[in-house]
Amino acid sequence: MCCLTRVLALALALLWAPWRVLHGAPLAELSGDQDFQLFLHKNLEFTRKIKGDVAALQRVVCDTFQLCQEEELLLVRQDLGIAQAPLEQCHSRTFHAEACFSQIRNGLRVYQGSLAAVRELLPRHAGLVETLQLDAANLSSNIQQQVEDLGLATVTFPTEGRDPLPAFSSRFHHQVGGFFILANFQRFLETAYRALRHLARL
Repeated sequence: MCCLTRVLALALALLWAPWRVLHGAPLAELSGDQDFQLFLHKNLEFTRKIKGDVAALQRVVCDTFQLCQEEELLLVRQDLGIAQAPLEQCHSRTFHAEACFSQIRNGLRVYQGSLAAVRELLPRHAGLVETLQLDAANLSSNIQQQVEDLGLATVTFPTEGRDPLPAFSSRFHHQVGGFFILANFQRFLETAYRALRHLARL
């Protein structure tokens, strides 16, 4: 029991450590910049808006196809091979702004493309999906412009695993694929939102 307690304590410490480290990141020279703070606060609101639209589409998928719980679909997910766009640079011990912004930007492009499968799946909600794609593109552009304005280096990550979406073998697989695209995008946005929020508090 004693060992288990120590393991749990270590696990909790590791969960919280990334954000404590983020507060100590070498961004002091940016934290007081008014334009940078304006960028952060504006895009926090933008990210929150995008999260709300993704949540609305998740409710549509749940109501339309009765696909609501990830736990019930994990075996199908393995067959589909739909991966989460990485954001480890936004919450790791090695956090730095350039890498985090690059991963957010790259991930937004991935999801902008992936949402095409959701648009095909929900033709009656195509307008909302297209708005979401446009918002993802605009947020990515905002970040790219800010990176350039700040003179930050652009970080390039390997593109393995970023292949186009698989050809769904059945209507059900397409439905499950759409479910996981939205679930992954929501998690991605939550991590991006936390990163922007913590930068704003530095």
